[in-house]
Amino acid sequence: PADTGDAPWTPVDPGRVVGGQPRQAVANAWSDPSNAFHCGVWAGDPGAWRVRYTEHEFCHMLAGRVRIVGDDGSESVFGAGESFVIPAGFVGIWEVLEPARKLYAVYEPAT
Repeated sequence: PADTGDAPWTPVDPGRVVGGQPRQAVANAWSDPSNAFHCGVWAGDPGAWRVRYTEHEFCHMLAGRVRIVGDDGSESVFGAGESFVIPAGFVGIWEVLEPARKLYAVYEPAT
């Protein structure tokens, strides 16, 4: 269910992993000429890792379930058919509970 076509599977940076042995794949479908906006398909295996967002990301879950836990104590679980946004500045843990696949649209403003 987490297939991204021909995109290679890679492990999450071991220094960020807090649980399991997560792998992920990204098939970027399009990037704008300024390289600030990207969209495509992401897939991930079960596991958890620390994240620090410098970009805004819109996600639409196609399969599986994920839990997003903020360092501020916030916690949300999303599954197939649900959409959410992770704003720039978010710090916390991204956890894949079941093999997951999502559509993403990422915008990273110039600094």
